[in-house]
Amino acid sequence: MAKLKSNSGAKKRFTLTGSGKIKRKHAYHSHILTKKTKKQKRNLDHFAIIEKVDVNRIKEMLVL
Repeated sequence: MAKLKSNSGAKKRFTLTGSGKIKRKHAYHSHILTKKTKKQKRNLDHFAIIEKVDVNRIKEMLVL
């Protein structure tokens, strides 16, 4: 059987932590930043951990 390919978009968007959790970036932090407050931009800067509901779906895309 052939090897399974990872989803290219998922490879670019998600990374694994040392403990095996999946990290993601926040949306709305790439452009049109002049109208957003410093607080909003600062809070969007941090990474977020994927919710438990979505973990299996993302692991399937990453072929883990």
